[in-house]
Amino acid sequence: MGPWRFLILNSHYFLGANNMETFLTILLDGLQFSSYLFIVSAGLTIIFGVMKILNVAHGSFYAWGAYTAAFFIGKFSDMGLPDALGFLIILAAAIVVGVILGFIIEQGILKHMYERDEVLIVLATFGLFLVLEDIILIAFGTDPYFAYQPMALLESVELGGITRDVYGITLIGVAAIVAVGCWWLLNKTKWGTLLKAVIFDREMGISMGINVPLVYTLTFIGGAILGGLGGAYIAPTISVAPGLGTEVIVLSFAVVVVGGMGSIAGAAIGSLIIGILRAIAVHELPQVELFVVFAVMAIVLVFRPEGLFAPAKPRKI
Repeated sequence: MGPWRFLILNSHYFLGANNMETFLTILLDGLQFSSYLFIVSAGLTIIFGVMKILNVAHGSFYAWGAYTAAFFIGKFSDMGLPDALGFLIILAAAIVVGVILGFIIEQGILKHMYERDEVLIVLATFGLFLVLEDIILIAFGTDPYFAYQPMALLESVELGGITRDVYGITLIGVAAIVAVGCWWLLNKTKWGTLLKAVIFDREMGISMGINVPLVYTLTFIGGAILGGLGGAYIAPTISVAPGLGTEVIVLSFAVVVVGGMGSIAGAAIGSLIIGILRAIAVHELPQVELFVVFAVMAIVLVFRPEGLFAPAKPRKI
């Protein structure tokens, strides 16, 4: 019997029969938080895995996705259009933000820095992050946005004696779709084969006739879309306000450090670890909420600096 199954089957013993609702609340909160973290972190780790770029500006994709979705959901609602359009707006916001920002940043800046020192690239993406955050303030102002319509449309459901928003539960499903989609893309498609060749050896990929610049551009756009999707989908559940990007990029870095840079499986496991532990801290010991996250990251860095599921590095001779 695995530890997770043992914990769930015997949760009434550990928590007490009267605390089963608390257990379920922590579990669902942790899974929902893990889900949105995974969606964002998957984009970050894909970009690093293929391009070897630690993209600090990734947090801005999340923020732009959230603001764009919240803005247009509110506008469409004010126009009297069906609230169900909010789901299309969420998807459209993620794609538009990812394609536009991803293309401009990769083609306009990063494309000219691939041969530069990695530290310079990190500094460049940090500068981009600050610029994009300021542009958000100019474009959307400082007042918070509320885009509750998609969440209200799905209403709520009772699970094990607790009431949960159906919209929040669908976030778990979206994360699962993203995980399966990434696995299928990398392992069952020609594009995945090209990505693996570039990851293994960029110069060899060029010699084989692979259009590496195009691979880099599409990879960066794909990662940016995932970042935007995380922000757009979470927008109906939060107050969309300045500073969103800062928090999520810090947490995303923690996830990929724990799971292993460049590993989709690592991003999934890292998100689960961070999400569940953070949910436990929020409900049981809120004053150590952030400490728990960084404590886990520190422990992993000490005992396994490359992360729990870091992909094997090719040996060149």
